[in-house]
Amino acid sequence: MSKVAPPAEGRTHQFTTHSGADTIEVGRKLARLLKPPQLLLLRGDLGTGKTTLVKGIAQALDAAEPDEVTSPTFTLLHEYDGALDGRPVKLFHLDVYRLEGERQLETLGLDELLTPDALVLVEWGEKFKSIRKKSTGEIAITSAGGDARKITVTTKD
Repeated sequence: MSKVAPPAEGRTHQFTTHSGADTIEVGRKLARLLKPPQLLLLRGDLGTGKTTLVKGIAQALDAAEPDEVTSPTFTLLHEYDGALDGRPVKLFHLDVYRLEGERQLETLGLDELLTPDALVLVEWGEKFKSIRKKSTGEIAITSAGGDARKITVTTKD
């Protein structure tokens, strides 16, 4: 099961998972920590569990079941409607890996997604200066050997 490290200055949370199910559970916990509006970079190598983490977040928001959440690698954007503390929440999951420049990024309408009720999670967003500037933090996932993952969530004040 996952372990939660105490937050440093209330802005950083660390988790260690040992399976995909653990990663989904951490996603469920993270949903309670994320307050819209948020735009978070989802950082991690291919296969580290970025989409698996989003499965847990979507489930906690009653936006989708884990098996309904897939990587938006080819569609670029998936949108889910959910709720947090009784208030509607829009969960946007983007994957900009295949985009090659700011001009292509503009076609996604990222600014229009950033509404007061939105949680926007962007895989590979660190590639783009405009996304880095808009981000309110990041979720970094690194392999810790085998199926183990280290998940670090950092949000800006």
